This record gives sequence, structure tokens and C-alpha cells, in this order.
Amino acid sequence: MCLSHFVIYIHINGDARNTLQYNALQCNSTNCSFTTVTVPVCDLLRPLSGLNMCMSGSATSCEECLLIHPSCAWCAQEDFGRGRTLTSRCDFSQNLQKRGCDSRFIEDPHSSISVLTNMPLSSKGSGSTQYDVIQISPQNISLSLRPGDQTWFGVQVRQVEDYPVDLYYLMDLSLSMKDDLDTIRNLGTKLALEMGKLTSNFRLGFGSFVDKNMSPFSYTAPKYQENPCSGYKLFPNCVPTFGFRHILSLTDKVDRFNEEVQKQMVSRNRDAPEGGFDAILQAAVCKEEIGWRKEAYHLLVFATDDVPHLALDGRLGGLVQPHDGRCHLNDQNEYSASTKMDYPSLALLGEKLAENNIFLIFAVTKRLYVIYKNFTALIPGTTVEILDQDSKNVIQLIITAYNNIRSKVELSVWDHPEDISLSFTATCQDGKPLPGLRKCADLKIGDTVSFNVSVEARGCPPRGTDQRFTIKPVGFKDRLEVLVDYQCDCGCSRTAQTNSSICSSIGTYNCGTCHCEPGYLGARCECQEGEASSMYLSACREAEGKQICSGRGECSCNQCLCYESEFGKIYGSFCECDDFSCARHKGILCSGHGECHCGECKCHAGYIGDNCNCSTETSSCISDDGKMCSGRGNCVCGRCQCTEPGAFGDTCEKCPTCPDACGTKRECIECRLFNSGRLADNQTCQRLCKDEIITVETLRTEDPSAVLCLYKTDHDCVMKFTYSEHASGQSILTALKEPECGGGPDALMVLLAVVGSILLVGVVLLAVWKLVITIHDRREFSRFQNARSRARYEMVSTIPITTSPMRLFSAFFSPL
Repeated sequence: MCLSHFVIYIHINGDARNTLQYNALQCNSTNCSFTTVTVPVCDLLRPLSGLNMCMSGSATSCEECLLIHPSCAWCAQEDFGRGRTLTSRCDFSQNLQKRGCDSRFIEDPHSSISVLTNMPLSSKGSGSTQYDVIQISPQNISLSLRPGDQTWFGVQVRQVEDYPVDLYYLMDLSLSMKDDLDTIRNLGTKLALEMGKLTSNFRLGFGSFVDKNMSPFSYTAPKYQENPCSGYKLFPNCVPTFGFRHILSLTDKVDRFNEEVQKQMVSRNRDAPEGGFDAILQAAVCKEEIGWRKEAYHLLVFATDDVPHLALDGRLGGLVQPHDGRCHLNDQNEYSASTKMDYPSLALLGEKLAENNIFLIFAVTKRLYVIYKNFTALIPGTTVEILDQDSKNVIQLIITAYNNIRSKVELSVWDHPEDISLSFTATCQDGKPLPGLRKCADLKIGDTVSFNVSVEARGCPPRGTDQRFTIKPVGFKDRLEVLVDYQCDCGCSRTAQTNSSICSSIGTYNCGTCHCEPGYLGARCECQEGEASSMYLSACREAEGKQICSGRGECSCNQCLCYESEFGKIYGSFCECDDFSCARHKGILCSGHGECHCGECKCHAGYIGDNCNCSTETSSCISDDGKMCSGRGNCVCGRCQCTEPGAFGDTCEKCPTCPDACGTKRECIECRLFNSGRLADNQTCQRLCKDEIITVETLRTEDPSAVLCLYKTDHDCVMKFTYSEHASGQSILTALKEPECGGGPDALMVLLAVVGSILLVGVVLLAVWKLVITIHDRREFSRFQNARSRARYEMVSTIPITTSPMRLFSAFFSPL
């Protein structure tokens, strides 16, 4: 179950003035309820502010004290606070009593409520009691308010059964509404029959409107004065244009309604908008002519098929005078000021409707629904319903609107004083408090709803001012009258003594303090201004141009009397010192590691600095490996400031990117996984190596934030692991389960490889040598062939021509 608390109102407990009572709203998944909580004033206020607001206000009179906070009280006891320090007379009542003030002399007024008239709610509206029907309770109360003090009162409202109803039907009789007029000619009988199911006391009236009979709103040529439809082929005859005409006062004789409606004829205006708002205002304010009863619901049905003219539209016809909000019906029951004043504004219309408790029902065609719906947001107590083109659904429309009106209750405030704050909490039929709401809906006739109204005065009006305001449900005649007076004066002020002996007979003794006559000073008016005054005042200044008693005390003749302060002690010959104005760290005076003396922190041993926030202790900077800040930073004020890029942690122990990071974590891998290395020998592995180590078969290195580390083991194997820092600050080591090691060499294979290599090299060398020799021999043989060819040619050329062919042949082929 989840509970939520909302402070709806606060009420001072009159029997125990050092406590506060407030109602807390507790809600769970099914319901809500109020719970009254009582707490001491000091417990409630001091945690919120951290200081005694009453004493820190430096009030010099009882009235000033009361205005600081509604929980502040004033001690009027004469001998209260005598001494070197000026004891504040303004404090919580509980504190004043502890400091020796008799409760008889404590001025601590509180807000109160007196119920003047509270007649019970009625259950029925008609019959012999119809003139004494009560729908709101109470009817009159009186509030006595202290500024800033919040109090509350309850209001109950009931929609009684069989309450009288007055319904005035206000119809647009412009030419476009001709078919609607035909439809409602027998409206009275049918409507009375249906309304009779809801109330036994029903009255009906009728009025009509068109628009102002002037240009540019209507046809003003002479030929149109008697018949504005002259020349209009579709409907050539109609009555002259009129603004508003009251036809039938409210009556229970419904036949009269039918008779009067059957006599009516439509008229014609020039522009599309109608003068309906003129008619609404006259129907609202002409109470006697219309016949509105005080003890009945007032329903005004406004039927039209077009938009209305608004304020300032009259200037188009030269009407610059704003509407005065009064009744202007002449002897013929027609609106006589139609051509003299502008159309009324929405604000004026809403004011007059609320003033006369009238519910306005806009019965308009579908295309106008949105426009008139916007009007309902600006005019309280107004609803809008869709009217058929020929008004055939008007009876059902009225019944629906009436039921909607009776199904809700909304409170309104009249003549609300500016210096009074009101807030509402509605409790409707489901019993759940709804803070901030002043309306209940979906009610049945006879249901009772309640409202809590919280009241707070924000200030004090001029003396002798009595304020009043009214709370009333929208559309009801019933109301709650609230009379307000203010608790701004102290009772002890009524017994003030002029020229009192307590004040050396030259001052007024009022509420425990002296108010000296001009020219006299001192707590008892014992010092006189003039030459002596200059001397007295000089003795109370620390230096020329300085404030008297540093502005934190009073000069009583020739010495300073320092004020009391909730912050601490003010002292010194000139009240120049205190024990609360020193430097703070995180809101704590002198960081809690020193004492404040005259504005300067005197630090305890082991701390230095202006606010004593710097510790000289370095033990907190020693890392687990015994190094100062892990060798990556400096110890400043008891905390490590890392200087190595990428290093962090309380002792700079974390640094994935540092050059020695892999070496530092290697020792933890060795001792934790293989129980080897330096740390295993020193039996310190568990103390220094607290990082999480994850072992894997295959090491992945895709993480860009992880650093890959490798080292060679004693067995010439390679160990691999990664080092990273989690967002939570935890170091994570991911390592292979076993180091990577290669197999031993095969001797035979090595021998064969060596012999094979030698043979291969020898064969290659022989092949190269053979190739070189072959190339050389071929070159030499080629030279030989060439030389031999030349020699044979020379021999043939030297043989004689006579030589026989045989000899020539022999010579040619013989060896050289």
C-alpha cells in the first residue's frame, strides 16, 4: 500500500498553544481519509528552516513579532531578559516560558471561527416549507484571522427534492426561425407535463428578440419600418424589427404561454448576428417584470440559430456608451435602450446572471455548438445543448439541461478580499477528498456534498477594517456570509502607559518595552540626546563611520547591549564578534573540525584551512600496496589527487592505461590463479588482490576499453589477460585458464632438415656451376668456329688459278 500525504489545512490547538494540529490526507488504492496530526511548534518549524525565525526577525514590538510567523509569540513581562545581552522577547511560546516568561504575559493570538447561524439542511423544496428551504449550511460565520495563520471551516450543500422552477423561454424571432416558431406553439402544455415529473411547482414565461433597429444591423429605409420583409418574395410580410420584447411573465397557467406564442410573428434584420445578449441581460435584471421568484431555480432558455453581437459591435452603428447593466423595459415591455447603448460584454452578462441566480441554457443549432460552448467557459452556470433546425427536440433539450444543472454543485466566492487566501477541498458522493476542487458532479437530487475551506490572511488591513465575503453555490439563492476581523494587535497594547515611571517618566511603556520621547535614549529612556548623546554613541562605535554596536545591538547610554541570535552568540564591546559568521564547508561551520571565534575558524589538531576542511592525515591516501596514492598522485587534505593520466580511485589505484597497469595486475593473476609470484610468497594475495577475475578458454579483445596484457611464465609459456574498469568502479580481469605453451623439437626431423638443406644447397651450387661452365664453353667454341672459318678463307684465296680442281679440293679439305 502506497500512502501519500497532503497538508490540507492547519489548525492551532487553542488548549495547548505550543502545538500545531494539521490534517493529513492519507490515500491507498481504494479510499482516502483525513488523519489529525499534533506536533510541537518547534519540532515542526525548526527542521524546515534550520533556525528560529522568530528571534532572527529582530522584532522590536509585539505587533512586528506577530507578523513574522503565526507561531511567534511576544513576552510582555517587564523584567524579562535583563542583562548584558538584549534577550529577544519574540520567540516560540514554549521557548519564552522556558526562558522565564510567565504565561500570563505571553501574547500569542490565534485564528478562530465562530458559527453565527447554522440551520439544518432541508430535504424538500415545495409545500408549506418552500419559503424556508435551506440548501447550504452554515449560513453565517465569523472569522478571526492572524496573518499567516491558516484555519478552516466546513460547508455542506444539498440539492433538495421538488424544488420550485421558473423557466423563461427567450426565442430568436428573426426570419430564419419561422419554422421553429411553428414548432413551439404548443410548447407550454408539453413542457409543463414533462417538468411536472421533476417538480410540483413550475412556472413558464416567454420573450423574444431580433436585433437593434438601426443601421447596419437592420433595414432602416422608410419602406421597411412597418414591414422589413417588404419585397422579400419567400416571406413578404413580417413585424417591425425590435431589440427585446417581454411577452409573458412567469406563470403556472401554461395555456397562457400557448396563446401568446401563437400570436407571435417573425421579423427580419439585416446582418447575420442577432441581438440576443441584449435580451439575455434584460431578462436577467428585470426581475419584477419577468417575475423571478426568490425561492425557485431560475432557468433561462436562449434559442437561436445564429451567433450573437458582442460588446463593441455597437460602434458600427455609432453606439459608444457601454451597457449599464440595468433594466430598460418601457410600458410596452420592450427594451427601450436598444438604440442607445452598446451590446453587453460577456463579463457583464456573467455577473448579472450570477447575481440573480440564473442558469442560462444555450439551445443552438449544431453548427454553432462550438462557439457557444466557448461562451460557457466564460459565463459560470451556463450550459449548451444542440437544437434541431425546427426546434422539435426543445422539450427533451430543456429536460436534459435541467438534469445536468441539478447533477452538479459548484461554489463561487463573491467580494473576495485581496488579502485573504482561500483554498477548497471537495468531498463528493464517493467520500474521497479532492484537494483544489470546489465542484461536485454526477449527483442525484437529494444528495449532500461537503467542502473544506481553508482560509489564510496574508496581511493586516488598516486598523478598524472589517472584511466580509460570500460563498454561494452557482445558481442557488442560498449563501454563506463570512465576516472577517484580524488579529493584528496585541492585548498588552491596550494597557500602554504614557509617561511611565518604568521609562523614567519620559516614555510610553508598551508590552514590556519603552518607547522614549524624542530626545531620549536607552532601554529605560535614561539617556538624553545632545552633547551627552554624542559621547554615549561614540562609546558604542568601534570606529568613526561604523554602525552603532555594529548594527547588532543597542547603545544603552555608554555600552552596547548585543541582540540575541538564533544562529549563535553575539559578543564584544561593540557586538563585533560572533560564533557563527565563520567560513563553512558544505553548510557546516568550520567543517565541524574547528571553533568559530570572532569570524575566524580555529581548527582542531589535524586540520588546516580557512574553514578547517583540510586534513593533515595521510593514512587515507596509502594504497593497499603501501604506496602513497599508488605512486600516481599526491595526498592533499587527506585525499589523493591523481596526477597520472587515466588514474582514478580513492588512492589512484585504478588506471588501465598506465604503463605499469599490466605489471601490477600480473601479480594478482599469478597468485590468484596459479598460487605463484611475489604476492603468494608474502601471503598477501587476498588482501591486495580483490579484483574480479574471469577465466575463459579463448580470450576476446574486441572491447576498446579493455587493455590486453601478456607476460612470459617461468616455463617459457605466454599468459594473456585483459584489464578493464566497470562503470561501477570495479576492476575486471579476464584471463586464459592456462598459459599458451609450444611443444619440444624432434631431433631426427631437425637432422634430416639440416642434411636436406645442405644437399639442396650443394645441388643448387652444382647446377649454378654447371650452368656457368656451359655458358663459358659455348662462348669459347663459338670463337673457335669463327677463327677457323677465317683461316680457311685466307688459304683458298692464295691457291693459283691453274691448279686443278682435284688439288683445290684437296687443299680446301686438308687439315691446317
